[in-house]
Amino acid sequence: MTRSTGKAIIADDDPFFRIALASILTEHLGIAEIHQVGSLDEALEALAEKPDVRFALFDLAMPGMESPASLSAVRECFPDVLTVVVSGSTEREDVFLALRVGIHGFVPKGSSVEALIQALRMVFDGFVYVPAFITRVPGADAPSVAAPAAWREAALDPTAALTPRQKQVLDLIVAGQSNKEIARTLSLGEGTVKIHVATLLKALGVPNRSAAAAWGGANLARPRPAP
Repeated sequence: MTRSTGKAIIADDDPFFRIALASILTEHLGIAEIHQVGSLDEALEALAEKPDVRFALFDLAMPGMESPASLSAVRECFPDVLTVVVSGSTEREDVFLALRVGIHGFVPKGSSVEALIQALRMVFDGFVYVPAFITRVPGADAPSVAAPAAWREAALDPTAALTPRQKQVLDLIVAGQSNKEIARTLSLGEGTVKIHVATLLKALGVPNRSAAAAWGGANLARPRPAP
C-alpha cells in the first residue's frame, strides 16, 4: 500500500460518495486524516485553516463550483496542494479547462475502484492523470468549437470565471468593506475571504483592493456585451 504523508480534503455534496472516497484514501493510499466538506467555500475554508493539507479532491457539481475554472483559487493560493477533480463529467472541455488552471488529475466518477486507486497513485507519485475519453475524436457532424464557452465569455468579461461567492466579495469590496467585514457579512472565515480576494485581483488583472474597487465601480453596472 502506498503511504502518503499529510492530510486530505474531499469536497463533494454527495455524503455517500465522500465516505466511499475517504475509505479508498485511507485503506489504499495510507492517508489517515481526511476532512469532508460539501461545497467549494467549505473546501477553501478548510485549506485556509489547515496548512498541512497535501491532497484535495473536488467534484464539479457542488455548491460554489461554476466550472473547473473555479479551482483557480485553490491552485493560486495553495500551489503545494495536489488538486484532483473526481467528477461525473465526460466533457472534454471540462478536462481541458481543469488542466488550464493547473489541476493534477481528472478522474471520472464512473471509473472502477481499481482505476480510481491507480489514477490517484499516479498523481501522488508526481504524474498528471487524464481520462482516456479526451482522446475521443468528435464526429464529423459535430459543430466545430474554437474554445469552450466559458473561455470565450471570460475573454469578454473578467468576472465570468468567478464563482458566485467571489462576485459577492467583489461587490462588498466595491462597497468599501474590509476583509473582516466581508467575513462577517458572508459568514466566512477571514482566511477564506483573503483567498477570494487574491483570486479576484488575478482575474481582474489589478494589483490591489483599491484597484479592484475602482474596476468594479466602473464596470459592474455596465451591461455585458451581447453574445
